[in-house]
Amino acid sequence: MDTELLKLRERVVVARAERTPLRIHGARTKDFYGESCAGAPLDVSSYKGIIDYEPSELVMTARCGTPLSHIETALAESGQFLGFEPPRPGGDPTLGGIIATGLSGPRRMQVGAVRDFVLGATLLGGDGELMRFGGQVMKNVAGFDVARLLCGSLGIFGIITQASIKVLPKPRAEETLRIEMAATEAVEAFNRWGGKPLPISAAAWYEGAAWVRLSGAASAVQAARATIGGDRVFQGLARKWWDALRHYTHPLYSDSSVWRVSVPSTAPPLPLPVEPLIDWGGALRWYCGDLESFDVRALASAVGGTALRWRGPAGPASRFHPLPPAIVAIHRRLKHSFDPEGIFNPGRLLADL
Repeated sequence: MDTELLKLRERVVVARAERTPLRIHGARTKDFYGESCAGAPLDVSSYKGIIDYEPSELVMTARCGTPLSHIETALAESGQFLGFEPPRPGGDPTLGGIIATGLSGPRRMQVGAVRDFVLGATLLGGDGELMRFGGQVMKNVAGFDVARLLCGSLGIFGIITQASIKVLPKPRAEETLRIEMAATEAVEAFNRWGGKPLPISAAAWYEGAAWVRLSGAASAVQAARATIGGDRVFQGLARKWWDALRHYTHPLYSDSSVWRVSVPSTAPPLPLPVEPLIDWGGALRWYCGDLESFDVRALASAVGGTALRWRGPAGPASRFHPLPPAIVAIHRRLKHSFDPEGIFNPGRLLADL
């Protein structure tokens, strides 16, 4: 166990003995996400570095404090990237934070979410012991579900000290199309195109226009362009558009009141007085504005979805969509197993957990 890891372990052992809550953080780019969290700050950003990377194996293993920029630079040198497009909201997030928050960019609709890329992870639990789950190969299933469980856990189970993640080759060709249409038409078109062998890596809609990104072999992109139609978007403008969605720099996200609504991609628009920004081919809808007189969560539930209060006062309720009692019970049992004294990020995921 190296010096930095020993320091982290000592902090955990002392905190457990004194029953002192710890608030885990790295680059702090997503402090706004989740419930308010009490505890003494525990900075893990100094425990960084790429441990192993073999481009031919499409796997990278790195420590929790490794900045996203370091990972992306190393991957770019070999013509590879993180397919789930982790967001970089106002800073340079760490690998541990990327996994703990479980947020993914526009390409999620094609390749999957963060949890689909985590092959293995090492967790420093509440007893100060290291637990290893999964491995560094894509077919390894030993403990794989636990490694995936850490994605979106917001650090309540312990410190993700390192992780092995699957990487992808960069597409040989990429192009974005813009088609003017209404939101309902766009959702229908996204699902229709999704049922065809088209190389669509992102599909979004905003203010009367659908944006569709094609990624893959040049011949496949060209054929898909002929099928879908629309106007070709200059690469610089296209990159700016998708980066704005990925990194939450689009003006909509800065509104004082924003709802993030996850629904089945075929769900109709919610009966709200504002038009959404639609992403993930219809499966993610963003609403902003004065919606205090509407029960956004009930509307989302009615179509089989969930609603998260991204920005704005959560009030007495949680920012997250309420979980069924059975799922809450599972969270409690897992929390007790990994962190019996409840020292890690208390209240960050569930207010009373």
